[in-house]
Amino acid sequence: MIGFLTLLYKEFLRFWKVGVQTVLAPIVSTLLYLLVFYHVMEAHVEVYPDVAYTIFLVPGLVMMAVIQNAFANASSSMIQSKVSGNIVFVLLSPLSYREIFFAYILASIARGLMVGAGVYIIALMFFDIPLRLPLWALLFVVMGSGLLGALGVIAGIWAEKFDQLAAFQNFIIMPLTFLSGVFYSIHSLPSVWQTMSHLNPFFYMIDGFRYGFFGVSDISPYVSFTIVAAFFIAVSMLAIRILKSGYKLRY
Repeated sequence: MIGFLTLLYKEFLRFWKVGVQTVLAPIVSTLLYLLVFYHVMEAHVEVYPDVAYTIFLVPGLVMMAVIQNAFANASSSMIQSKVSGNIVFVLLSPLSYREIFFAYILASIARGLMVGAGVYIIALMFFDIPLRLPLWALLFVVMGSGLLGALGVIAGIWAEKFDQLAAFQNFIIMPLTFLSGVFYSIHSLPSVWQTMSHLNPFFYMIDGFRYGFFGVSDISPYVSFTIVAAFFIAVSMLAIRILKSGYKLRY
């Protein structure tokens, strides 16, 4: 386990050494969303009975911050290692591809959870936010950050330039996140867009995570968990297979 733990420690230090940029900055930017929507929408929208819009919004913003930073951590680490050329030292080490994969994933989960916890703790200072089913919330936040970490590994391997990675994040990750129900319940949408929302895997992460706070969700949390778990397993298997094949890693 020494090799695995060493790589995990290296990945953890990679983002922790620049924590102002990788942890504090995402917390601040997410809280700005909360501040703006609190002043604009609080008095006009009620999604769940007896739940203020700002309270409804907090779990969605927490999960959004978690998954975006989990993706950013794995993808940026992978492409930086490719561009700088030090990925060869990881590939030549006596580590299995599963160990390499899980080191990247666990570091991504750690960063995502740190950012999400920071947003939640600061929000608690100003709002009374219930957490009725914490195990459900923990299950979805870990599964969601792991899924985006695995997707980040794939994106980092696929991208040959930072521009390509930015395009992947801006045109795939960001739209799927914003259209996942972070700011609204899908029941407020026309039927066509409700159907489209059910095709978005990010929706199930957000909805399941929010269920842990309020005990209320747009669909069954068991359905959400099954779908998120299936995506996590499928994307993880694909990422491990790509690592093993050496695609865009061995030149």
